[in-house]
Amino acid sequence: PGIEEVNLFKEDGKVIHFQNPKVQASMAANTYIISGPSETKPLQDLLPSIVSQLGMDNLSQLQSIAAQAAKAGGGGPGTIEEEDDDDDVPDLVEGNFEEVSEN
Repeated sequence: PGIEEVNLFKEDGKVIHFQNPKVQASMAANTYIISGPSETKPLQDLLPSIVSQLGMDNLSQLQSIAAQAAKAGGGGPGTIEEEDDDDDVPDLVEGNFEEVSEN
């Protein structure tokens, strides 16, 4: 099976993106070599396809991207807006939970 892409996340918020790279590994030395043409891109250029590869380290970057989008005028497709409180957790009920659910 071939590797379609490799993304290396840098501390400055940029991503080194390899498309169809050649990957070599030395398990004994715990070393991987990734070679091929690469591009350094801002994280937002690779969204949303890269979201599944993000970890907790990138959460602050995503929050700052969302804040910048909100400042830029937001409201367009793909923006997150405040919703009503309809999705809140309902109040707890007194008594047996099963009895209440049967009524």
